[in-house]
Amino acid sequence: MFSVVFPGQGSQTVGMSNEFYSKFELFKKIYKEADDILGYSISKLILEGPVKELNLTQNTQPAIFLVSYSIFRLINEEFNIDLNKAKFFTGHSLGEYSALCCAGLYNFETTLRLLKSRGLAMQNAVPEDKGGMVAILGSDINTIEQILNENKKEFECYIANDNSNFQIIISGLNEDLDKCVAVLNRLKIKNMRLPVSAPFHCKLMNAATETMKKILLNTEVNDLNNKIISNVTASEVENKDLVPELLISQINSKVRWRESIEYMINKDSTYFIEIGPGKVLSNLIKRINRTVKTLSINFEEDIKQININD
Repeated sequence: MFSVVFPGQGSQTVGMSNEFYSKFELFKKIYKEADDILGYSISKLILEGPVKELNLTQNTQPAIFLVSYSIFRLINEEFNIDLNKAKFFTGHSLGEYSALCCAGLYNFETTLRLLKSRGLAMQNAVPEDKGGMVAILGSDINTIEQILNENKKEFECYIANDNSNFQIIISGLNEDLDKCVAVLNRLKIKNMRLPVSAPFHCKLMNAATETMKKILLNTEVNDLNNKIISNVTASEVENKDLVPELLISQINSKVRWRESIEYMINKDSTYFIEIGPGKVLSNLIKRINRTVKTLSINFEEDIKQININD
């Protein structure tokens, strides 16, 4: 059985979706609609940059969603491949919004506006360049939790993403991250700072959580057409009325990506189609379980490789 996954922040590049945009009128139509909804040319940022503006969280989040949503529509409408037959839909962080939109819970305009608000709220939650994130490679979550707990009097960092058996992301204020990195280096645990200007998915995002709470609780939700896996619970969302609260919690909670993928595999998902820019999620899924099949959709040739009957 196949499942569909949608990437999050960090997958963006200037020029993502250029081939699709140049070849398909459907892409141009959706991009023009997005420009009109947002009141500025998000399409130009995606296609031409500049990279600095595209990388602003308030732009990155609607931009990645727009690319993912447009590819999803293209596959379904131009290539007549029914992705709604998927066993599960899920996404990484902002990608969960892409999943929810493609599953019918929020419409296109609502999702764009939610992500514009979410990106701005998260960007403003901590003063620019006061906090950040570090990727830890080759270590498991239990080891990192132990390190953070043993050193909590020296620095305060938080696990933001449990991405795979070999990749954990932590968040914190820069001064705390520096102290944590010193400990990791001493223990010879590989790590690298990520090019983000805020500490996502931890309690430092509480201000963004409060902002989005007011918005999400007053946003209409439709019926779910597909089974959604939540970042917060790493399991199926049983009721559409739970979605707003889960999205509120998601902002300052750990993204349980590894557990989400393991859950879907245990429920007979053996083929994952990544809809959106890059191959980040496909690579993580292969780290979690090398026996499953993955396919990332970035070009027309990729679409031709889809076989939902595998």
